[in-house]
Amino acid sequence: MSSAAKPQVWFLTGSQHLYGPETLDQVAGQSQQIQRMLGSSGRISAELVWKPVLTDTAAIRKVMQEANADPTCVGVIAWMHTFSPAKMWITGLDALQKPLLHLHTQHNESLPWSTIDMDFMNLNQAAHGDREFAYVQTRIGVARKTVVGHASDPVLADRIDGWARAATGYTHLRSLRLARFGDNMRDVAVTEGDKVEAELRFGVSVNTYGVNDLVALVDEVSDESIDLLVSEYADLYRLAPELARGGERHESLRYAARIEAGLRQFLTEGGFGAFTTNFEDLGGLRQLPGLAVQRLMGDGYGFGGEGDWKTSALLATVKAMGAGTGRGTSFMEDYTYHFGPGEPKVLGAHMLEVCPTIAADRPSCEIHPLGIGGREDPVRLVFDAAPGPGVVIGLADLGDRFRLVANEVEVVAPDEPLPNLPVARAVWKPAPSLSTSAESWLTAGGPHHTVLTQAVGAEALRDLATMTGTELALIDAATTAESFTDRLRWNAAYHRLAQGLR
Repeated sequence: MSSAAKPQVWFLTGSQHLYGPETLDQVAGQSQQIQRMLGSSGRISAELVWKPVLTDTAAIRKVMQEANADPTCVGVIAWMHTFSPAKMWITGLDALQKPLLHLHTQHNESLPWSTIDMDFMNLNQAAHGDREFAYVQTRIGVARKTVVGHASDPVLADRIDGWARAATGYTHLRSLRLARFGDNMRDVAVTEGDKVEAELRFGVSVNTYGVNDLVALVDEVSDESIDLLVSEYADLYRLAPELARGGERHESLRYAARIEAGLRQFLTEGGFGAFTTNFEDLGGLRQLPGLAVQRLMGDGYGFGGEGDWKTSALLATVKAMGAGTGRGTSFMEDYTYHFGPGEPKVLGAHMLEVCPTIAADRPSCEIHPLGIGGREDPVRLVFDAAPGPGVVIGLADLGDRFRLVANEVEVVAPDEPLPNLPVARAVWKPAPSLSTSAESWLTAGGPHHTVLTQAVGAEALRDLATMTGTELALIDAATTAESFTDRLRWNAAYHRLAQGLR
């Protein structure tokens, strides 16, 4: 998967000509100081690009249209340094197609109590100008995030970064191409979905390809390419003795490498950023892809098992959002529960396909039988997930809309070793408790395939939901089953009314 240039966020400042050119020069200088203060904080993953102060309708509309057309621009931050009569912003905001963050700040952190005069008041009146700007955004129905505080505050910078990461994920999703190898698992409901609505709502293009189109590339992989991958596996992972050179199952490792090389070629040549497989439709593949899928996820590709394209698209999006954090994101599935003794927990895993970016330690590369699929024993990476806070996210198609369901969790070490479980896995404590979490998830119709991320928090997911116009049902420490059920009812009424008004 090719790496994109660092995303840009354009920094726009509003003012007017009422106070004269000298004041506008001060506005420009102070605006650049705010932009540099945020940019030099080291907390914002996007590049903040300062634009000249905006004082009239034509200039505002022009810069918004330029933002729309620039592929490196993932979003726009707007701040009204002085009083900027907001009618001049109407057509520009109406034209803007990129995510918007309204920054409510000011140049000075504290008031100069003993020297303050009307010149200072007229120059530093964001408290006045941003209210005018916010009214117009509300009046014309602009979806945006509003952040309040001084630019020196690290909490403010972190919140801006969360929004910028959501904008990066949104931009990635808007142009995402997803390849499905075969259809979804037979008789399964939740992995179905409306691909036309998904492309209209999210931008992702989902299409199916014959598994044997992939097999043809797999069969053509050269021995030299396989040798290079096998050497890489030996360097990165703890190889099971039978998979090492000279081991009785070494040929199985070479075939796993063959699958990876062919699959990577297919995705690269087709410009795909996400894919699905299905153990019921493997064509001429001798193994269900395990190691290959894990490593491709590690490189940022989205994946969904059993043809689950919605989870694959969601994983690709969250991967893009979490890039550069050093923390992991993976395809996941709630498998089984530990109700006690001790604190209840969830054991999450999948047949093979858990991303090594969430591993606590160096993964082990192993081979074990798989009771489904009817193919040779597949190679896979086995590990425990790293402890720490995270979020589990699912995307469901409710027929009239998509719903994101998310649960804040704490990933923990297993209570005991798991020597007989031959797959990668994660154990977590869901907020506020296992019972309330599971009751709420089931009430929301959340899917069994999910994305587990330790790189992106709930606030960034809320920003993504705002950008995509998608319902978000968040389960957190404050959730009760009763209040969550009420919220779902209110959400249903809102989203159906909103659709009728489009």
